Amino acid sequence: MRLEGKVALISGGARGMGAVEAKLFAEEGAKVVIGDVLEAEGKETEAEVNESGGECIFIRLDVTASSDWQAAVDLAVQRFGGLHVLVNNAGISNRATLEDTSDEAWDRMLDINAKGVFLGTRHAIPAMRDSGGGSIINISSIYGLIGSRTSAAYHASKGAVRLLTKATAIQHASENIRCNSVHPGFIQTPMTQASFSDEEHRERLIANTPIGRLGVPEDIAKGVLYLASDESSYVTGTELVIDGGFTAQ
Repeated sequence: MRLEGKVALISGGARGMGAVEAKLFAEEGAKVVIGDVLEAEGKETEAEVNESGGECIFIRLDVTASSDWQAAVDLAVQRFGGLHVLVNNAGISNRATLEDTSDEAWDRMLDINAKGVFLGTRHAIPAMRDSGGGSIINISSIYGLIGSRTSAAYHASKGAVRLLTKATAIQHASENIRCNSVHPGFIQTPMTQASFSDEEHRERLIANTPIGRLGVPEDIAKGVLYLASDESSYVTGTELVIDGGFTAQ
């Protein structure tokens, strides 16, 4: 029970990595609030966690809306008594090159992937302070560390998450609030399904990953669990890369 006594809030928790994180957190003793704009899937994940003996509640959360974030934090505090863990997991992707990226696509990417992390962090910090500290885990990407031939706006948004993580860590270390970023490689999720359905693209990614397979959400969730737990109490302001060796090349 590595998270016993902790309350966690996970954005993008309805499906994919967020849902797997929610289930794993509950298994390890945490009380979990999941937020997402996907209401039907969010309520389904909530039910699955509770039916398995965990404690979970879903709330509709648009991560670009400050009022939604405040409502989610308030729910965690009122229902479960505090907030100790925030996972800024919600995000979108776009493989467009720089010249092919529209103004609207750029704004949407930065709003969800970067502003959403900023808002979640800003609203969570007072509740964590009141709870005696906490751990913020921001899901970035290996594309927040390296460039590629596509995904210009995605690179920018995930790079922003990486440095916002470091700023948060430095500014709040004295309050026992830690902040780290996780950088997944190529992970099979509902968000990446369309991209990976291109067999040639999929096989190229696998061939370029030293471990020789795509990742699955459980690979990421286990790293997030470590950062959420007290086992990582001396870890803040750093990157946890989970990519099958891709960026080691």
